[in-house]
Amino acid sequence: MSIILRAPATPSAPELLLRPWRDDDRDALIAAHQDPVLRSRTRNPLTTAAEADHWLAQAGQGWQAGDWLTFAVCEPNPHGGHRPVANVVLKNLAPGRPDAEVGYWTAAPARGRGVAGRAVDAVSRWAFARFAELTRLDLMHQIDNPASCRVAEKAGFEFVEVLPARPPFPRDGHRHVRHATSTERGAPAIRA
Repeated sequence: MSIILRAPATPSAPELLLRPWRDDDRDALIAAHQDPVLRSRTRNPLTTAAEADHWLAQAGQGWQAGDWLTFAVCEPNPHGGHRPVANVVLKNLAPGRPDAEVGYWTAAPARGRGVAGRAVDAVSRWAFARFAELTRLDLMHQIDNPASCRVAEKAGFEFVEVLPARPPFPRDGHRHVRHATSTERGAPAIRA
């Protein structure tokens, strides 16, 4: 995939580059999933190279099908290039459907620095510009994850409701919503 999005630098944080995951990201993906917090919040933590390869293959298939678009969120690497530090996914896309869902995770070293909020905002803006029929994005998380409430708020999502627990989620959750604005709909996509 040649889609590259950017979240501008802030006074305290570098520019983020968002792109589809690649096979050579496997080690970064496995390293991120070693974090106990991420593992506790993820339904399918990746612990082996085979699991990571399977996840990367599914991510590629999602891009080909156009219904599960997952972005590696990358920061500049001090040794050159960029390294993945987070993931944002746009899921449940379907032709003619006015809504979809945004999900994300952040690797431990990138937490608390505004990475997730900036990345979710960049993907949301791109999605509204790219998919003319898309008018609403949902962001859902378990109720015991207040950091995700802050991410949702920073990315322009408003709290809408508490959702009751249901498998595979053991706890109640929050649903946050972001509606497309007139300036986002049909705006030029954010690309490199």
